Amino acid sequence: MIEPFLTLTHPWAYPVVEVVHLAGVAMLFGSLVVRALGLWGLAAALDAGRLARLTLGVAWAGFALVLPSGLAMFGTQPDELLHNRAFQVKLGLIALAALNAAAFHARGGTGRHDGVARWLGALSLGTWLGVIICGRWIAYA
Repeated sequence: MIEPFLTLTHPWAYPVVEVVHLAGVAMLFGSLVVRALGLWGLAAALDAGRLARLTLGVAWAGFALVLPSGLAMFGTQPDELLHNRAFQVKLGLIALAALNAAAFHARGGTGRHDGVARWLGALSLGTWLGVIICGRWIAYA
């Protein structure tokens, strides 16, 4: 059994951490939606380079909120979460999202708007949507 390595004892601590986590998710996923719109030609009036830089910065800022807040929530009940199927799937989807992002950027990501880039953008949105769904499902699994 893994003992909790973090306790959030103040009555508002866990809800505040959850709000930070959700704000980070919104920033991360929202920026990916805007980026995908650009890849699919639905933001043609906007400069592609500037749009890519803006959305990438917002995505990283969102991730900077998601990571520590997610670790804080995990730290309160690691054993329970590690045995939770929805949490396990969520971690797998996060790993897939990371590999997808690496593939997207390894091929010149922001500078290429070809079919592969559009497909990787769609995969990114689907994967992160799955992460969000699993995150909500944790409480019910």
